[in-house]
Amino acid sequence: MLRLRLKNLPFPRVLRGHPWVFSSEVQERFPESCDGSLAELFDARNRSLGTGVYNGKSQIVWRRVSRSVVERLDKDFFLSAIGACIRRRPVGMTTGRIVWSEADHLPGLVVDRFGGTLVVQTLTLAMDKALDTVCAALKELFSPEDIIIRNDAPARRYEGLTPVVRTVSGKTWEPRWVEVEGVSYWLDLPGAQKTGFFLDQRFQHLNVARYAKGRRVLDGFCNQGGFALQCAKAGAKEVLAVDISADCVAATTRNAAHNGLTVEAVEANMFDWFTANRDRQFDLIILDPPSFARGKQAVPGALRGYKELNLRALRMLSPGGILATYSCSHGV
Repeated sequence: MLRLRLKNLPFPRVLRGHPWVFSSEVQERFPESCDGSLAELFDARNRSLGTGVYNGKSQIVWRRVSRSVVERLDKDFFLSAIGACIRRRPVGMTTGRIVWSEADHLPGLVVDRFGGTLVVQTLTLAMDKALDTVCAALKELFSPEDIIIRNDAPARRYEGLTPVVRTVSGKTWEPRWVEVEGVSYWLDLPGAQKTGFFLDQRFQHLNVARYAKGRRVLDGFCNQGGFALQCAKAGAKEVLAVDISADCVAATTRNAAHNGLTVEAVEANMFDWFTANRDRQFDLIILDPPSFARGKQAVPGALRGYKELNLRALRMLSPGGILATYSCSHGV
């Protein structure tokens, strides 16, 4: 196994629990043939800090897999690691995120479950090289109808990986209705954003909907209508969903009709919509925009954007109204 050593730096972040080591923090680099391999990390005093995956092409040169020694990323390893993920999830969960990358000690591996279909992303070279082994473990654990490989995320380019979308079976996966937390959505898992649906927000959809009964609701950046539909189901007085994407507006409208829910969906830039409708009022406003900052250099502009967006929403709230606001900008 590779032995990677930290430079003698004051308080390196990995010693504070961070799962990453950057290229500027290590003493040596290995030949390109070592990219995607396991590496044991040592501090400047030669104390082991655990095992991770190495990639010299990436600015993040090492990502932790375990605080102990892991010899190989074989089927037994993935059966054990994914089995631990399952035990951390709600019992009987048929739709949800099974594996969430570093949060589950499997850096760069994402597995979402949509009933009988699994959607897999490999965002690091090591997990990409182990993809066949990952799928073999998933088949043994879940016996899925099919596995969709959604390896078209832009982040893959930082690991030197090319985009690809396919099914393991080689068959075409046709769009269909999939139930998520009691609401059915028309999903195109190989073609929609990310892994086909923002499953990481599904509990927030339910959490916000607890406050929706009898209220006038605005769902900004509605995507496929997750917040809007749950609020309508919970008994909202009226629900307006806004998104700049015509496809998202059409999807929200279609999903609402299929579920017998009343939601008005409008295609508009959210900032422009606030300006044009400044005299309207709502009792519950949800803002869940896409990332405003892809890197550190974009953070100042993103902060201005978030401030303006939330200020406009607050001005639209009725007395005693509720604002549910989200950010997926890591730098913010």
